[in-house]
Amino acid sequence: MPTKSDSDLKVTPLDRLADRYYNYILVEKGLSKKTLSSYSRDLSRYFDYLRQQHISNVSSEDTPVIMKHLIKLRSEGLNAKSRSRHLVTLRGFYRFLVQEKVIDHDPARIIDLPKSGLKLPDVFSVEEINSLLSVPDTDKPLGNRDAAMMELLYAAGLRVSELINVKLQDVNLEACFVRVLGKGSKERIVPIGLHAREKIDDFIKSGRPLLLKKHISKFLFVARAGKPMTRQGFWKRLKEYALRAGIKKKITPHSLRHSFASHLLEGGADLRSVQIMLGHVDISTTQIYTHVAREHLRQMHTKFHPRG
Repeated sequence: MPTKSDSDLKVTPLDRLADRYYNYILVEKGLSKKTLSSYSRDLSRYFDYLRQQHISNVSSEDTPVIMKHLIKLRSEGLNAKSRSRHLVTLRGFYRFLVQEKVIDHDPARIIDLPKSGLKLPDVFSVEEINSLLSVPDTDKPLGNRDAAMMELLYAAGLRVSELINVKLQDVNLEACFVRVLGKGSKERIVPIGLHAREKIDDFIKSGRPLLLKKHISKFLFVARAGKPMTRQGFWKRLKEYALRAGIKKKITPHSLRHSFASHLLEGGADLRSVQIMLGHVDISTTQIYTHVAREHLRQMHTKFHPRG
């Protein structure tokens, strides 16, 4: 009996791209089921619009198409907040396609996002970060590795995809920096601090040889038998540590990146320096963290000023 082909099942190029994107945001971003469902609805609605326009795939030249879709949503009665959410979904989708080298550049980037659509990232307090980082049992190879991974993630504000791809040669412990290959294959150098250096040095000398056994790997962080760490594997471990640390907030690898940026700004770092360390091409992407820092300052003023 012949098997059904993709055409029989009506699996389109758009469907395949959507599946890849959903898997990415589930693991990389750690979004809730509710948020994933919302993204799925928005993307499905956009794909329906593309099909109505007889467009079978996406491209780097989709800016006019996206704008027409948003105009259509407005004509259908969607308010600004809902249209903003649609645009956020499309921006994330097209950024992913650029990252995966499906398209050359992001056509959604130049479309303005209404301020009402901005959502501040979740940020952990310094106390919560310290509690989290103290949980791994560094006497065990896996705990030794996890402690080094979390310290580096927070110390350098890395994306989880950047973290698992750090190679042994990318870390300079003497100079205290890590070389990162970010989105669009753009390289950046980020300081890592003494705590991360200590944990990484300990892992290289103690935990890593035990995990590698007789295998060889170019990657700094490895799983058992020398296999590379995966996004899913690290995310699972991180959630376990957060639970053991008594942290009630939802946590993803990106939470530590958000906290890295916000804590730097709260401590007085300038926006341009934080932009460079995060690897943001556009400083407007980094500016969202200034909202978090300002809120922190407002709370401190209210708490400690005599007339706060």
